[in-house]
Formats: sequence, C-alpha cells, structure tokens
Amino acid sequence: MMDLWNRMRTGVIAVGLAFLVGILLLLVAGANPFEAFGVIIDGSLGSSAKLGDTLMVWVPLVLAAAGLLITFAAGLWNIGVEGQIVFGAIAAALVAREVSGPTWLIVILALLAGFAGGGIWAIFAGLLRTYGKVNEIFGGLGLFYVAQGVAIWLIFGPWQREGIASASGTDPFPRESWLPTVGNTRLSLVAVLVAAVSVIVVFYLLRGTQFGLRLKAVGSNMRSAFILGIPTGRYMLAAFGLGGALAGLAGAVQATGFHHKLVPSVSGGYGFLGILVAMLAGYKARWIAPIAFIFAMLAVGSTLLPLKLGLDSSVGGVLQGALVLFVILAQGWQARRKHLSVEIGGPPEPVVPGEAN
Repeated sequence: MMDLWNRMRTGVIAVGLAFLVGILLLLVAGANPFEAFGVIIDGSLGSSAKLGDTLMVWVPLVLAAAGLLITFAAGLWNIGVEGQIVFGAIAAALVAREVSGPTWLIVILALLAGFAGGGIWAIFAGLLRTYGKVNEIFGGLGLFYVAQGVAIWLIFGPWQREGIASASGTDPFPRESWLPTVGNTRLSLVAVLVAAVSVIVVFYLLRGTQFGLRLKAVGSNMRSAFILGIPTGRYMLAAFGLGGALAGLAGAVQATGFHHKLVPSVSGGYGFLGILVAMLAGYKARWIAPIAFIFAMLAVGSTLLPLKLGLDSSVGGVLQGALVLFVILAQGWQARRKHLSVEIGGPPEPVVPGEAN
C-alpha cells in the first residue's frame, strides 16, 4: 500500500510540475495562464458539439494506446502504430466505397476490415522482427512510410475525387457507410463503445489470462520464456497482430466516423500520441482512458487559442510533452530511490499484487 501511495504522490508532483512549466511558458508568451486554460477547457467541453469532438479524438487515442500495451507487454516497441492506423483506414475505405447494403452491415464490415488491415500490417513488422532480426523500431517506421505512400497513391490515383485529384482526400463515402452520430455532433456512440470495450478487454487479457501472463514472460526475459517452453516467436507475432488490429480500428473510426473519406493525414498523429498516453499511464490499462481524455482535451481545446488569445495551438502539444517528460523523470527518480534502498541493506518496498495493469 505504501508503494502505491508513493507512486501516486510522485505522479501528482510530476503533473504539477508539468502545469507549472505550462504556466511559465504562457507567461513568457504574454498570455494569462488561467485564461488560456479556461479557453482549452471551454473549447473541449463547453458544448455538446465540443464534447463530441473531444470524444472522437479520445477514441483513436484509447485504441492506439490499448494496442501498444499489448506489444509493450511482450517487450516490443511498436513504433509503426501510425502505419497500422493508416492501413486500417485504407481497408475500411475499401469497404465503404465498394460494399452496398444497410448502414449496420457496412459499418460492421468496415470496422472488421480496419481491424484486419491494421493487424496484418503489424504482423509484417513482427515477421521482420522475429525472422528477419530487423529491429521493430526501424521495421515499423519503414512500414509506416509504405502505408502512407499507398494511401497517397490511392488518393491521387485509383480513388481520386471527381474532376481533379486533391490533397483533401477522396470523394466522401456514401452516407450508408458513415458511423451513426448523436444529433448534429460528430460523436459516434458506436466508436466510443468500441474504444471502451477494447481497453477493458486489454485490461483483462493482460491481467488474468494465460496468454497475458505468457506474453509478459516473453517481455520480461525472452530466453527464459523460451527455455520454459513458451513459443516466443508466435507470442511476439500475436502481440503485433492484436496491437496492430486495435490501431487499425482507430484508422477505421477516423475514416468512417470523422473524415468520412480517406485523407493523407488520416492517422492524425494518434499513433505517436498513443505512445505518450501509454507511457504516462505507466503501461497500465486502467489509466489509459482518463489520460487519453486529458490529451484529447488539450488537442481539441488548444485549437481555439489562436482565435481567442492569439497564441499558437501547439501550446497543447507542449503541455502533453511536459506531462510525459516529468512523469518519466519522476518514475526514474522513484526507481533510483528503490534501487539505492536495496543497495544499502534496506528491505525493498512490498509489491502490491495485481498492479500489473
């Protein structure tokens, strides 16, 4: 219990320092920090439409971060998550453009296509890592640029809009393929439900299943896991496939629920932001949803800063980065303290059971 209290206290201090840095930066820019934070809060939560926009940013962040937890558990850095989002969007766009039928059928097929597309694209990175001995960071980044190139080729080639190809994307998908929304907002309860269910499934998958325990064994010590009879290669591929599939779902939601077409920037940087969310959550699934919501608030609310205060909207990104930086520093400091305590002969702090996720 003491260990949990110490980590909570450290986290609160880190968040406080991050916001202190944000306040100082805003003061240097000549802005009222409290007014700026008020604009961010109002811009993200001030109306049902703004809340809907925030939740539609929250969805891909949650899906990307939840998928990353699976690969992180296996000791893998799935940096190619952006490419998996893009390929999931491409697969969903194919269904949206080519399949006719009732909305419920097309939406289900598009989401399944995104799930499969992202998973398959991630497995390529897994194959490079497992059998080609290519570091997953380099393999994932390379596949991201390939996926981005495929999307741009489709937008300016086979799927170009009527008249002239444009960087604004393809023609809008048929209305039947759009995710259902609430009123006149962009909010899709289907997308929110998919994200919520996904993070819950990941929580229980990593916490209470044989697959999750074996996956963590692979991530903790691959050689020992192999000696104990765990097929490490298959578990690594499974981690890539499942993590990429959730990223592909994020791409499908972006294509069918937000843009309603395929655009070059369909990934929106949510894959890289998902890495920050996972790190800030301490790689624990139970913290993914609230932290992703804070990130979504900063991303959506900061877009009003140029209009209201004449500030650059990148202030939100600075706050996100500061949050992650100070939390990582705090975690490192806490780990160092624990290590020194053991070195000088003091007992290690007790481990609280069930805190893996």
